[in-house]
Amino acid sequence: MIREMTLGQYYKADSILHKLDPRVKLLGTLLFVITLFFPKSLLSLGIATVFLILIVKFSKVPVSMMIRGVKPLFIIICFSAIINMISVSGDILVKIGPITIAKQGLWMAFYLVVRLVYLVIGSSVMTFTTTPNQLTDGLEKGFHFLKKVHVPVHEIAMMMSIALRFIPILTEELDKIMKAQMSRGVDFESGNILERGKKLIPVLVPLFIAAIRRASDLAMAMDARCYNGGEGKTRLHPLIYEKRDYIAYGIMLLYVVIMIFCSFILKRFF
Repeated sequence: MIREMTLGQYYKADSILHKLDPRVKLLGTLLFVITLFFPKSLLSLGIATVFLILIVKFSKVPVSMMIRGVKPLFIIICFSAIINMISVSGDILVKIGPITIAKQGLWMAFYLVVRLVYLVIGSSVMTFTTTPNQLTDGLEKGFHFLKKVHVPVHEIAMMMSIALRFIPILTEELDKIMKAQMSRGVDFESGNILERGKKLIPVLVPLFIAAIRRASDLAMAMDARCYNGGEGKTRLHPLIYEKRDYIAYGIMLLYVVIMIFCSFILKRFF
């Protein structure tokens, strides 16, 4: 499942989302994640669902890739849902010994699962449609005002971009190591959870070494190109807002206003 992680990967396509300014996508992702944690309402959840479906459609990223990104979190999502089902009190539906499942617990588990899945897909859309360089430039430009208080914005943006880019790199390394172990007779699929966990221990050491080697290679490459931070840096493609970016901001604002209305105002009357 870990090998199927898609966060941090870029998918090349000719879509309107790929052409948007990275600052628009960063702010849009942040606002979408925030609205997911608004008060629970089926109406607001339905609006978020429609919005996310449209975003995925306009991104031109295959739905299979989006679903694949959720698979690594399947166990965590199921575990969180079970905890919510048995820990929330209310109208009891099922009682098995000391364990009770209430109607409110089922709703809490449902909302939690949907939120986590939407959070992963929403974040994946941003990384699928934004290159690491665009992400770095967007973060640096978006938080440029912090330079006035001597915050190293460029360095922080670079670290975040490299960390995000390293996710698919380390996933690829993990896949190679696991295939090498499987060719030697190791079966990662058999046994219970504890036995499978023990089989992963020999994989962690070479993965850790590979991560250090990759980091060292990257540091040497940056040093060879005389990288010394953002001071005096020029860009081949400077970030400039275009008409489509302002339209995207307007759509995001409309979405947030509708979500606030459905979650806070309309809820009082229903």
